[in-house]
Amino acid sequence: MDSDITLKEWLEGVKAYNKGIKLDFKSLEAVSSSVLLLEGLLAEPSRPIWINADILPGPGGQATPLEPQAFLSAVRILPTHTVLSLGWTTGWTAGKDNPGYSWDMVHVMDEICRTLKHPVTFPVRAALLAQSFSQLTWLLQQSDRYSLTVWTGQNDKLMVQDLMPYKEKFDISRIYYDLPDPLWTELSTTLHDNN
Repeated sequence: MDSDITLKEWLEGVKAYNKGIKLDFKSLEAVSSSVLLLEGLLAEPSRPIWINADILPGPGGQATPLEPQAFLSAVRILPTHTVLSLGWTTGWTAGKDNPGYSWDMVHVMDEICRTLKHPVTFPVRAALLAQSFSQLTWLLQQSDRYSLTVWTGQNDKLMVQDLMPYKEKFDISRIYYDLPDPLWTELSTTLHDNN
């Protein structure tokens, strides 16, 4: 996406606010220089900083993921309070039987993340969660540093009830939601009604 400001200008503006930031990388070329620009904010451990990239092919994914070891090498200098948001490329098609996250996918992700010192959150597509509960439960059991971030595509269709097993199984500190307001409102109401 084109912008009228540079990352450096944006980060300078962010310094004035007590807000966390998330950088989402789609190409390796941008990672090293962006990480260097972050240096001024990294000294503030109270400011959450999330670094996101899809590093593995996932269910229905057509995009090319970033090469995992090259990406992790570029972000290795980040302080250990930086959250690495490491995901899979995904796709979803209405009216089709969309596969979930497979055992191979979660095993490979754990192998990549096992030795990292950073907290790791795995962005997972909400519409694929119902068919991935066993796999994602196993993945979270591999480390206390792991969490899930549930997101949804603009045209995805899902049942809020598909998210309930995750809410019931995992502590609130292990699952984040990055959902549009109408879906978040419905989920919050359902979660409240079931408590």
